[in-house]
Amino acid sequence: MSEFNWGKFDKAVDMDEVKKDIEDAQNGGGDFPDIPDDTYEVSVTQMELKESKKGDPMVSIRFKIEAGEFKGSLIFYNGVIQSNSQYIGLQIHRNDEMLRSLKVFDDDDVKFDGFQDYADLIMDMAENVVDNDEYHYKLQQTTNAKNSDFKDLKILELLN
Repeated sequence: MSEFNWGKFDKAVDMDEVKKDIEDAQNGGGDFPDIPDDTYEVSVTQMELKESKKGDPMVSIRFKIEAGEFKGSLIFYNGVIQSNSQYIGLQIHRNDEMLRSLKVFDDDDVKFDGFQDYADLIMDMAENVVDNDEYHYKLQQTTNAKNSDFKDLKILELLN
């Protein structure tokens, strides 16, 4: 049992409003701004290998915009790896390119040697880059040419 007093946070929020916000989020709503295609200064706030809604492995990176009109807003990179797909090699390659662009490790050290090793690699990278002021990036977001429901993300440079 935790000795921390979590109940103190209940006094800091309007629980009815929080429950409404949770319901809005579950229904696809909520007050999240639509981030337009552009280039943004970002940091990494979360990074992991996790399961997609369909149960496939997925590289998940959460970027936070650090400056400008959308400061504080989040941009999400979700690189799904469909293990039964004919495109698995391309999917892993795209994830490798995103991971290499973060400039945490040498390019040769960022490679797929199995899912457990990949998860360990991503965890090691996250320990270095998440919430670290030395890792701010110029990130370009564009609408995917084949499916306008998706955004393509590319790290253009490490700013620090």
